[in-house]
Amino acid sequence: MNSLIIGTRGSALALAQTRWVASALRKAHPGLNIEERVIRTTGDAAADAPLASLGSVGLFTSELERALLDGDVDIAVHSMKDLPTESPAELAVVAVPQREDPRDALVLPEGQNVDPQELQELPLPPGAVVATCSLRRRAQLAAGRPDLSFAEIRGNVDTRLRKLDSGQFSACVLASAGLIRLGLADRAALPLAPALCTPAPGQGALAVQARADRPELAQLVSVIHHADTWAASTAERAVLRLLGGGCQVPMGAFARVDGGRLAMIVRLADPFGRQVIRVDAEGDPRDPEAVARVAAAALRQQGADRFLEAHTG
Repeated sequence: MNSLIIGTRGSALALAQTRWVASALRKAHPGLNIEERVIRTTGDAAADAPLASLGSVGLFTSELERALLDGDVDIAVHSMKDLPTESPAELAVVAVPQREDPRDALVLPEGQNVDPQELQELPLPPGAVVATCSLRRRAQLAAGRPDLSFAEIRGNVDTRLRKLDSGQFSACVLASAGLIRLGLADRAALPLAPALCTPAPGQGALAVQARADRPELAQLVSVIHHADTWAASTAERAVLRLLGGGCQVPMGAFARVDGGRLAMIVRLADPFGRQVIRVDAEGDPRDPEAVARVAAAALRQQGADRFLEAHTG
């Protein structure tokens, strides 16, 4: 094939991610004509509404998936952490490119910087207001610093940074990957270690999705697939699926392939950060689902179902 239509959200970050994919494909397939087609999603249309009021499934992906099913686009590029763990059977993730930095980062107002330290030593005064729309981030940060206050923040990265720099908050927490992809790595004042603030399942990874009945597309994009990232993100997302949780559940999961083994940590907090349970699991990177099953079983043994019921109830 000599032409390709890529579906994408219209945010600056989504476009940057899609253009990275397009550039890599053009390099691998000289002469390939690529068109970007912006699809407005439910989450984009309600950018100022609290995420909890919108539901938790497919906020930033459903319209892109519909465009794939209707044949309006050939492939779609998603942030992996936005993609529901259950997708239509007619669609498949056909490539997972190499992951960017998966960590969360504490971001301070412009001009303020800190040396890397433990969370408990951050130069934030008692009761400092930290902005985040993520219940996971809020719960984990509250577990380490129960004195902190939190405020809801939505919008694109530049919108959040403007609000922060105008003095509305003491700090905010964003994904390091998004800052890096937007050329804003210098704003990540303190990347947070996964053992301290465990990232969302799939954070920092991209998913290229296509119709399952178009194997030629899977072949075309296979050049940007990264097996270790696929294994890690598959394990992380499988734990969430096995526990029956959505993207608003305060659970973090981080896996990586090291020395031929897939090692993962999972942390689940109650919504207020008063209790946190952690499990570690490892196994063969060729079978990430097996690693996820071990982690999910260990979480349930430590009371994960009680935590999930407290959130959903």
